Amino acid sequence: MATARAIRQSYDQRFNDLDLNLSEASVLAYVAEHGALSQTQIAKSLGLGRAATGALIDVLEDRDLVQRETDPDDRRVWLVEITIAGKELVEEVYIRDQILRKQLRTGITRQERQQLAAVLVRLGNNLASVLAEEIETT
Repeated sequence: MATARAIRQSYDQRFNDLDLNLSEASVLAYVAEHGALSQTQIAKSLGLGRAATGALIDVLEDRDLVQRETDPDDRRVWLVEITIAGKELVEEVYIRDQILRKQLRTGITRQERQQLAAVLVRLGNNLASVLAEEIETT
C-alpha cells in the first residue's frame, strides 16, 4: 500500500502544475483514447464509483477539458467527450506519464515487470473472488 500511495503521489506531483491529479488525468486520458463514453462506462473501466467519476468529470468540464453531450441513441444518457483544450493537455499528460514510467522501471528487467504484472493479475482475480463471496454471504 505504501508503494501504491507513493506512485500516486509521484503522479500527482508530476501533474500539479497542469492543475490535475492522477484521477483527473486518468479520466481525461481515457476519454481521449476511447472517444465519447457515458459516465458509467468511464467509472466501470477505471474502477471508480459513478459519483466520484461524476465529480471528476465536473472538474474537467469546468476547465473546458471535456464536455457532456446527449447520447443520440438514448437522450437520458450523457456522453463525455474530450475538447480541443483537453486534447492539447492530454498530450502533456502522456509525455509526463512516459517519463515517470521510465523512471519507475529503472533497474527492473522486462521479465521482472511481466512477472509482477502476472502476479498482480492473479491477486486481482483472488480479490474479485473474495469480494464475490462476501457479497453472497451478506
